[in-house]
Amino acid sequence: MARETGLDVQIDETALIRAAQQGDHDAFERLVRAYDQSVLRLAMNLLRSPEDARDVYQEAFLRVHRNLHSFRFDCSFHTWLYRIVTNLCLDQIRKRKVRKEEATVVATGEGPLDRLDAVAEQRADTDPERRLFSGQLRRRIKEVLNNLTPRERMVFELRHYQGLRLKQIGEILGTSEEAAKNCLFRATQKMRAALGDFV
Repeated sequence: MARETGLDVQIDETALIRAAQQGDHDAFERLVRAYDQSVLRLAMNLLRSPEDARDVYQEAFLRVHRNLHSFRFDCSFHTWLYRIVTNLCLDQIRKRKVRKEEATVVATGEGPLDRLDAVAEQRADTDPERRLFSGQLRRRIKEVLNNLTPRERMVFELRHYQGLRLKQIGEILGTSEEAAKNCLFRATQKMRAALGDFV
């Protein structure tokens, strides 16, 4: 049996997209199955909330279904889909910042409660000092990520957590590779400055 090449997969995906554009529901479901795990993983990595990630996942595929007829193969389907997901995640992050600012104004006492701080580390074999350091580092990284601009955070996470190349990140965000590189540089500088005493 011949091994499927990258070109065969590309042709098969193109055929699936064209069939789905013509209203073939089975073809659309096959496209969803091909990308559902990577979309959910991307949303989860960017939002760090299972509930928000599921909402973005559902909305992303709803948008793909509504707009698939307008997909013109100018870029890869993967890039087009990731652009939809990252835009939805950017919107979600911006909404969180607004809600967080509103909550800070209204909050009394010690401010909003971070529920992650209350989750105990499961590994019993780690020593207390290492556990303390690890928890502090995690909180600091989360704090720095939350203080980046939404675009800086998106570029940083797509590069470091998703492993995407800067050219692809630029395509996903509708900008140039150079702009994505500059954005990543700013985010990395902020991260280094904030984590200086940890490294």
